[in-house]
Amino acid sequence: MTVADDDGAPDEFGLIAELFAPLAAGYPGALGLTDDAAFMPAEPGTDTVVTMDAMVAGVHFLPDDPPDQIARKLVRVNLSDLAAKGASVSVVMLAAAFPVGISRGWLRRFATGLKQDLDYFGVVLIGGDTVSTPGPLTLALTAFGKVAAGRGLLRSGARPGDEVWVSGSIGDGALGLRACRGQLEHLADGHVAALAERYRLPNPRTRLGPSLLGLASASMDVSDGLVQDLGHLCRASGVAAEVEAALVPRSAAAEAALAADQSLLATMLTGGDDYELLFTTPAGAADVLERLSRELAVPLTRIGRIVAGDGRGGVVVLGGDGAPLALAHGGWRHFRSEGGDGWSG
Repeated sequence: MTVADDDGAPDEFGLIAELFAPLAAGYPGALGLTDDAAFMPAEPGTDTVVTMDAMVAGVHFLPDDPPDQIARKLVRVNLSDLAAKGASVSVVMLAAAFPVGISRGWLRRFATGLKQDLDYFGVVLIGGDTVSTPGPLTLALTAFGKVAAGRGLLRSGARPGDEVWVSGSIGDGALGLRACRGQLEHLADGHVAALAERYRLPNPRTRLGPSLLGLASASMDVSDGLVQDLGHLCRASGVAAEVEAALVPRSAAAEAALAADQSLLATMLTGGDDYELLFTTPAGAADVLERLSRELAVPLTRIGRIVAGDGRGGVVVLGGDGAPLALAHGGWRHFRSEGGDGWSG
C-alpha cells in the first residue's frame, strides 16, 4: 500500500511491523503478525463465538471523523455483537483498505485509537490484512469470543408472554448523526456534543451480556434501529412484539431534541447506531434485572411484550393513546432502494 507523508512511505509490512504488531504482544498464537495465519487454542466446554462488522467512510462514519475515534468505533460495534450473545471477548483480526496516499500521521492516530480500546476491553489483535484502495476507507474487524458450550444467547428464544427490555437509552445514535451534520441547531451545545459522542463512540455492553446468560430468552444489539432489530428477533423466534413508545428510554439530550421537534420520535425508534442490548425475559424477571442494573450501573428498561405472531416478525409501536404509530420504515437497510438516511451502524 502507499502511505504519503514527509517522513517516508512504508510498505505494507513496514506498516504492520510499526503500528500493528505491538498490539499482538502477549498472544503467542499471533506469531508477532509475521505469518499469514494465527493459532487459537481450543478450550474444552466452551463455544467460540465469531462476528465481523465492516465500516465504510461515508456510510458508517463521517469521512472527516478523527481517525482514533473511527478505530475505537470499529472495535466497539463488534464487541457489541459478542455481548449480545453473552460471550466474553478474547481476540480480534483487522482487515483495512486504506485510501492511496493516506498519511502516516493519520495511520498513527488510527493505531493509537485501536490500542486504546483494545487495552480498555482486554482484547488482543492477532492478525488480519492491509491493502490500498482508490475508493473510500474500508475497515472490517473479526472478533472472537467464548461462552459456555450451548449457553450462548440467540435471537430465536423469545416466546409469547416474555417481556422486551433494552439497556441504556435509545435514539442517541441516530440523533448523534444529525448532530455531527449540524442539523440540530436548536439544541444547546452540551446536548449536541453528547449526541455526537454517542454516534462516534458507542458503549458496548460487554459486562451486561454475559450477565444475561440463563436469564434472557433471546438477545441482540440495536444497530439498525430498535423497531427493525426487534423485528429480526421476533422473526427468528416466530413471534411478534408490542412496544410502548412512552417506555422507550431516552437520554436528556434526546428528550430535549424531542421537545423541540416531535417528528424526531420516528427517527429515534427506527434510526441505528445505538449499540444497546435488546433482549427478552420471561415475565417476573424485573426484580433480578433491577439488581443487575444497580450492580453494573447500566439502566435496564422494560419497553414491551412478546405476543403470538404469524412468523413475519411484526412489531407494533403504540403511542400514548394506545393506537399504533405509523412509521415510514423500521430501520436501516444497506440495499433499500427507497433511500433513507444514507448512513448506518
